[in-house]
Amino acid sequence: MSGGLTAGTDYDGAMSDADSREFCPRCGDPVPARPEPLPGAPRDRDRRLCDTCYFEDFDLVDAPDRIEVLVCSGCGAIRRGNRWLDVDARDYTDVAVDEVSEALGVHVNARDVTWAVDPEQVDENTIRMHCQFTGVIRETPLEETVVVPVKISRGTCDRCGRIAGGYYNATVQVRADGRTPTPEERDRAVEIAESYIGDREAAGDRNAFITEVEAVDDGVDIRISTTQMGQGVATRIVRELGGSVESYPTLVTEDSDGNEVYRVTYAVRLPEFTPADVIDPGDGDGPVLVRSVSGNLKGIRLATGDAYEAPFDDEGSDARRVATREDAVETTVVAVEDDHAVQVLDPETYAAKTIPRPDFFDSDAETTPVVKTRTGLFVMPE
Repeated sequence: MSGGLTAGTDYDGAMSDADSREFCPRCGDPVPARPEPLPGAPRDRDRRLCDTCYFEDFDLVDAPDRIEVLVCSGCGAIRRGNRWLDVDARDYTDVAVDEVSEALGVHVNARDVTWAVDPEQVDENTIRMHCQFTGVIRETPLEETVVVPVKISRGTCDRCGRIAGGYYNATVQVRADGRTPTPEERDRAVEIAESYIGDREAAGDRNAFITEVEAVDDGVDIRISTTQMGQGVATRIVRELGGSVESYPTLVTEDSDGNEVYRVTYAVRLPEFTPADVIDPGDGDGPVLVRSVSGNLKGIRLATGDAYEAPFDDEGSDARRVATREDAVETTVVAVEDDHAVQVLDPETYAAKTIPRPDFFDSDAETTPVVKTRTGLFVMPE
């Protein structure tokens, strides 16, 4: 047997360049050998195609024929899958750009991809999105343009449907102990509710809404979407305006799973007294100008200027309102007698009277506000 070299091998037995070539399985042209993918990496079934055959069927961008966007006509939320989502969009063009961005796909092998979009408003409900893409495949720069029509449809989201149907699970009733809430208290209670629900909405809670605000003879009723938010509103009203809250659940129905569904009334009872009331606590130390009713009742003694604080439970039936800040009138200071007494003119009789001099009295003042109660005349703070 001859010991000569066989064709197609070199002295080391390696394949020659001609035999190591790969050929395109579609057209038969030679293609350069391509490295095998690393273990675990995805395999490209078209890797053996030549560039001409590869690019014949190549799409840089995968785009839908059209996109339909369902927009809530009430709040502007959009429907994605089974969910309604609030979007921060200036108009529906912004929504269309976002939806097209979500729907478009770029070939996995493309690199250095850039794209731009030029929206065209066809009519009120149709926006044609002209999308321009560039990228590099097999060291070849490519450019592709796709046009995606976006159809805007309108509907009603679950949240707006519930609001329109008067849906609620909690009622916050704002009342006052022994009196009617002032207009300022009613307005502030509603502001507190709107602020709390607004914060929940801003945090993305689509179950947060106020169904109705109803003014009634003895206060205001605020109907709220969930019991948890009703409790949150009631707690914040009491925290700022004082008073107490009690809850009263009422069974209204059963859900599809047989679970009992309750509506809860949160009865907010504001304190009997309000800031700017002058009260007599009944302890013999003179009247108090109420400064705050948040937590405990806090104020200032008109006779001395000393701070006053007492739990509402300690008021009993002895405390009573004797005047308000609005009852105060300006009068002339006649003389400062000593550290504890000042002489002023009685605003009704114009007779000089000696009354207690509290710490807050300005000894250089020529006039001072005073309030008359059953127990006498007292200087009021400015």
